[in-house]
Amino acid sequence: MKTSRPDIDPSLESLLRHAVAIGAAIVLLLPAARGFSPTFGWMPLWLVAMPLAAWWALHRFRLPAREAEDVAAVRTRRRSGAQARRRRPSMLRRRHSQAA
Repeated sequence: MKTSRPDIDPSLESLLRHAVAIGAAIVLLLPAARGFSPTFGWMPLWLVAMPLAAWWALHRFRLPAREAEDVAAVRTRRRSGAQARRRRPSMLRRRHSQAA
């Protein structure tokens, strides 16, 4: 898989991709890797989630591109009118608050 950004180091991306794959394989194949270690804590966090977070950070936390239809649908949902104004307190409420 080639990256579209030239500023991402391909060797670091390859290392992180392999770390994610190896960590996922270890968690799937070894029951002890799904547990908790007193030294490290929850093992899937360190074997899968942390390498995934590092790989995502390497790509500067970009989210996957959305389809053009989804983006257009979000834009059309917004209202084009003016913002609603606050109502004045009703006469009953004013009289009730003065009596108390």
